[in-house]
Amino acid sequence: MKINKKEIKWHVLLWIIVIFEIFPLLFMIATSFKPLNQVFTDTLNIIPTSPTLKNYKYIADNLPILNYIGNTFIIAAVMTIAKTVTSILAAYVFAYKNFNGKNILYSILLLTMFVPLTVTMIPNYIIMSHTGLLNSNIAVVLPQLADALGIFLMRQSMRTVPKSFIEVARLEKVSEIKILSKVILPLIRNSIMSMGIIFFINSWNEYFWPMLILKNKDKFTLPLALQSFISPGGGNDWGVAMAVACLTVLLPMVLYIICQRFIINTFMNSGIKG
Repeated sequence: MKINKKEIKWHVLLWIIVIFEIFPLLFMIATSFKPLNQVFTDTLNIIPTSPTLKNYKYIADNLPILNYIGNTFIIAAVMTIAKTVTSILAAYVFAYKNFNGKNILYSILLLTMFVPLTVTMIPNYIIMSHTGLLNSNIAVVLPQLADALGIFLMRQSMRTVPKSFIEVARLEKVSEIKILSKVILPLIRNSIMSMGIIFFINSWNEYFWPMLILKNKDKFTLPLALQSFISPGGGNDWGVAMAVACLTVLLPMVLYIICQRFIINTFMNSGIKG
């Protein structure tokens, strides 16, 4: 078998990139099993010489970790369901309905993907403050019930469904709700699943907006709990901080590993039809 030198070079380059990408993750996991003195004396060693579970025991004994996980899960789940539903409904209208100004409205919608959080942060905060919703999960969720990226991905997925299916259903006097639920959704369920996973991971990892809204520690999410260990005023117990970080990334990482094929296919198929 002839060895392609060019392929070897590309594989070496890819392995180098992978090592650089996964080293911070390995460092985080290793540090979570190190005692505090070893964190500073054996910093870059990804294999702890004296592994310990004391950091995780400290979390279990001294932090309301289950409360943090529950808060994070509730917020992520509500946002995922809301964004998925609104994305599907809006995408169906943009894909299969004709009305004046549809293309202009869709273009404006896509432009919102390029608006940074800092632009909408202050208006959203003022609205939440005036409605008395600060320091509540509702205030975290309410400004994020729809997502332009989700609408775009769902519209692209729906456009892969042959229009003849829709036309036949309409000739049979099938309602629009049944066309959506019985014809379209079963054909794009993999895209819906992958989009939902993306929404859940992004919501689970969100930090800046919850930090502005949530003030009481009993309402904190996992990223906010992690911040209390790495901020200048929150202490310097890096072993415990890395243990919290491991718990924070565990569920999103497992979900992505399980569903990565669906996620990749969704982004690949999003360019089939414009």
